[in-house]
Amino acid sequence: MTDLLSRYHALIASGELRADPDQAQAAQRLARLQADLEAQPPRGSTLWKLLRKVPEPPRGLYLWGGVGRGKSMLMDLFFECVQVKRKRRAHFHEFMLDVHARLREARKSESGDPIPPVVASLAEEARLLCFDEMVVNNMADAAIMSRLFAGLMEQRVTIVTTSNRVPDDLYKDGLNRQLFLPFIDLIKGRLDVMSLNGPVDYRRDRLGNAKLWQVPNGEAATQALRDAFFRLTDFPPEDKAHVPSEELSIPGGRSIHVPKSLKGVAVFSFKRLCAEARGASDYLSIARHYHSVIIVGIPVLGPENRNEAARFVTLIDALYEYKVKLLASADAEPDALYPTGDGAFEFERTASRLMEMQSDEYLAKGHGE
Repeated sequence: MTDLLSRYHALIASGELRADPDQAQAAQRLARLQADLEAQPPRGSTLWKLLRKVPEPPRGLYLWGGVGRGKSMLMDLFFECVQVKRKRRAHFHEFMLDVHARLREARKSESGDPIPPVVASLAEEARLLCFDEMVVNNMADAAIMSRLFAGLMEQRVTIVTTSNRVPDDLYKDGLNRQLFLPFIDLIKGRLDVMSLNGPVDYRRDRLGNAKLWQVPNGEAATQALRDAFFRLTDFPPEDKAHVPSEELSIPGGRSIHVPKSLKGVAVFSFKRLCAEARGASDYLSIARHYHSVIIVGIPVLGPENRNEAARFVTLIDALYEYKVKLLASADAEPDALYPTGDGAFEFERTASRLMEMQSDEYLAKGHGE
């Protein structure tokens, strides 16, 4: 079944989704975009020549709304259904890291402005770009986005993106924001802007009243986190042996194995994350890539495992910075996780963050905000 609306209605009929007017409206818009894209003749085809002009590309979509309203789910459904050969789906942070890497390579050629060749290479690779969770929080991205995306649209690339923010709030209060304003005008002028702000936070709703911090470690805690993973991802528990894994790329040509990786949710053991030699780049890659992270087996920490504790602090800082939802099992509550000895005082900030990360206010924030 490749028709988006048929797939969407089938999910409602099966009980995997509940009827939601905002979602239905967004699904209808994406279904029209699917039809428009599939009706486009391939670049350079005989039909192009017969038409004697380049057909206009379908108008893209900027879908914004609160956390957990189904934006990513709908975009993923659209991306799976649309029958376009050259298409790419990426988390927005990962895409911008790729862009900056390409710009660095283009500058080595000393051929002048690096943006046009980067635009050309991206447009050659994909006529449809889908971005999850567009958010702009640094000057390096803000300074190039207007020219980058204007170039992509001129190259007939159709863009679909989700965001937790209305376009006018992107890079709000950012340094030299006036340089970013043309990008906001571009979004509003060249994409359809739709809100998806139904009353239910489905991601939070799936967790119910589940505790996010399970104490102590053991089979009961592991089972509770396992249940939370299946609820967050809609993966059937009876098929638990086939949960997908992933090799997540880390800058510098390395990678980290993610034992369970599905729909923006990752599961790790404390040992894999903090007992191995890892640094801030590893943890930032995880924080950018996943909206929710589950960690099992966190021990009580102290001077005897100083290195593991230091890595754990760096990990939590990265997850907190990107507003990642954290579920965990541990041998103690956060304020008793590093009880005494050298380093206990410095750990108080991490314990405070761990407590805040369980609050409704934190959970209501969008990934990357």
